[in-house]
Amino acid sequence: MRKLESHVAAQDGTWSPEDFTNTLPNVLKKGRFTYAAVLGLAMLAAVSAQAGNVRVLHAFTGPPDGATPSGVLILDAAGNFYGTTSGGGVYNYGTVFEIDNKGEETVLYSFRGKRNGSAPQGIVQDADGNFYGTTENGGTYRFGTVFKLTPTGKFTVLHSFSGSPDDGEFPEAPPILDVAGNLYGTTTDGGSGTCYNGCGIVYELNGDGTYSVIHNFVGYPTDGQSPNTPLLEDAQGNLYGTTFIGGNSACSNDTPGCGTVFMLTTAGTETILHSFIGSPKDGDEPSGGLSRDEKGNLFGTTVNGGRFGYGNVFKLNPEGKEITLTSFGSDGSDAEYPSSSVVRDSAGNLYGTTQYGGQAGCSGAGCGTVFELSRAGLQTVLSAFNVSDGAVPTAGLILGPSGKLYGVTPSGGASGFGVVFELAP
Repeated sequence: MRKLESHVAAQDGTWSPEDFTNTLPNVLKKGRFTYAAVLGLAMLAAVSAQAGNVRVLHAFTGPPDGATPSGVLILDAAGNFYGTTSGGGVYNYGTVFEIDNKGEETVLYSFRGKRNGSAPQGIVQDADGNFYGTTENGGTYRFGTVFKLTPTGKFTVLHSFSGSPDDGEFPEAPPILDVAGNLYGTTTDGGSGTCYNGCGIVYELNGDGTYSVIHNFVGYPTDGQSPNTPLLEDAQGNLYGTTFIGGNSACSNDTPGCGTVFMLTTAGTETILHSFIGSPKDGDEPSGGLSRDEKGNLFGTTVNGGRFGYGNVFKLNPEGKEITLTSFGSDGSDAEYPSSSVVRDSAGNLYGTTQYGGQAGCSGAGCGTVFELSRAGLQTVLSAFNVSDGAVPTAGLILGPSGKLYGVTPSGGASGFGVVFELAP
């Protein structure tokens, strides 16, 4: 079984062919990349496979346009899309962009690096049209930021992460916004845990600007480690999320735990709802975040593990029972390695993306897919990317009012810098 590794390229920024095969999906997900690597993926892929039914709404062209879109899109009532790219822009440190309801793309803001932040990881929007998001890098201490961007283009750094042991480091997901205007989010490193550079935190940033760490992860064997996805809030204000590793179960791949699903109360009390144990009975390394239905069931993905070792989709009911809904990689044409959340339609069908699988290309492992998992448990590949329409999707989908799916890929497209796409299931 092939396991998707979680390491990055050499410190000098150079890449080998093996780097493309083994590490590029997670590198793209984490925003640690070079433009040569992104272009290299496009050159490595074979484009002769059958085209999918994806429609490209925008293909990024690199500076001064964005490059390598990151995070889930957001859609306003007027039909405009908004998102971030972790690279590109005027200064090559990332952008906030808009695609209006006529399909025209505009760069709303270009990050400047250093204290301004770099490599934005997605945004949320309030009722007044203000955007809030995170940058994985930059800020006063170079550990990332939380920022605000007004509709008129005024940019403010709300918080610069200062690092372990008192604060987090390197947010890899955008915050969420509650009805009172408070922001909640995670950082993959930092905090007071005993892991190297800390085990990660959950933070709160109130509407009045008050910042606090509400949970410090301490890692295996008592807690999770490295939360790298957006949080989810219920009607009572409880927060739900995942950690990429950690938990109380030894993992089959020799990492310190296979990851967790956790809940935090408004008072900051944590409960581990599930610790993953890895192949073949369970998933390994959840990396896409959670969604929730009206009955309180949680749904998510693991990038590894499952029956065949290529990841799975799971359900966790309110009683804490975890069920594997599907495992990927049953044959050579199947989807492989989901690293995004799943979105649920009104009929109970789930939709998501996988980084690899589908058609030949992208170093022979396929350039990724959009999949459907029906309420009855039938898994279907709706579209397989072929580089020209995108490659290696790492972010989740949104479901538009017409029932169409929208998402981004961090590479591929006409210039190799990623796309925004539309798909009619």
